[in-house]
Amino acid sequence: MSFITTKDGVQIFYKDWGPKTAQPIVFHHGWPLSADDWDNQMMFFLAHGYRVIAHDRRGHGRSTQTDTGNEMDTYAADVIALAAALDLKNAVHIGHSTGGGEVARYVARAEKGRVAKAVLIGAVPPIMVKSDKNPGGLPMEVFDGFRTQLVANRAQFYRDIPAGPFYGFNRPGAKVSEGVINNWWRQGMIGGIKAHYDCIKAFSETDFTEDLKKIDVPVLIMHGDDDQIVPIADSAHLAIKLVKNGTLKVYKGLPHGMATTHADTINPDLLAFVKG
Repeated sequence: MSFITTKDGVQIFYKDWGPKTAQPIVFHHGWPLSADDWDNQMMFFLAHGYRVIAHDRRGHGRSTQTDTGNEMDTYAADVIALAAALDLKNAVHIGHSTGGGEVARYVARAEKGRVAKAVLIGAVPPIMVKSDKNPGGLPMEVFDGFRTQLVANRAQFYRDIPAGPFYGFNRPGAKVSEGVINNWWRQGMIGGIKAHYDCIKAFSETDFTEDLKKIDVPVLIMHGDDDQIVPIADSAHLAIKLVKNGTLKVYKGLPHGMATTHADTINPDLLAFVKG
C-alpha cells in the first residue's frame, strides 16, 4: 500500500496506476467515502492509456483517522503534498461532491504547470449552507441533522443515505443495487467518525467563490438535475458564472451519485473533455 506523510504526520493513502509518462488524472472522492468510489473511472481511464491517481482524504478510507485538520485548507494542502511527491504535471483533477470543493481549492492554489483542467461533478461549490448572501442554500438545520444522526448511529445513517437520496434509489422505478449501497456503507465505515463529523462543516460552510474566480484552466461542471444531496440551483448554476473558462453539462433526471449509477454516460463525457 502506498502512502505519503504530510507535514503534520498524517499518512495519506493513494493509488497510482498506469504509465508514469502518461497524462495524470487525479480523482477526489466525496464525503464520507474513499478512493474506491472511483473504481469504474480508474479502470476506464487506465484502459485509455492514462496515469490514474486517487487518494483517501485524511480521516477517510485508509488514511490516518485524524481529529485535526479536517477542513478545506488542509485538504488542499494534502493534495499539494501529494502532487509534489508524485511530481504531477499537466494533470486533470476530477472531484465529486466534497471532492469538487477540494479540487476548487487545490486548483486555485496549485503551482504553475501542475494542473491542465478541472472537473466538478455534483460538487458543493460555491457554498451549500443558507445565509443572507446565499438565500437558496440548505438551512443549517439540515447539516445539524447530519451531525446528530452520525453520532447517534453512524452505521444506520450510512445505510440510509445510499439506499435513499444519494443514488436516487428512493425515486419511483429506480433500479436499486444492493452492491452499490453496501459498497458505500463499507467505504464510509472504514473512515473515522471525528473526521467525518468535522467534514460536514467543511463541505457545507466553506465558501469557494474566490477559489472559482481564481481558476484559469478549463473547467467542466457536471450535475444531475435530480441531485437530492447537492441541489443544482444553488451549486452548478452559480459556479458556472464564477469560473473564467467553464462548461456546464446538466444531466436530466440523474442523481448525485451519477458517476456510479450512470458511468456509461459520464465516462465518455469526461474522456471527451480530457482529450479536447
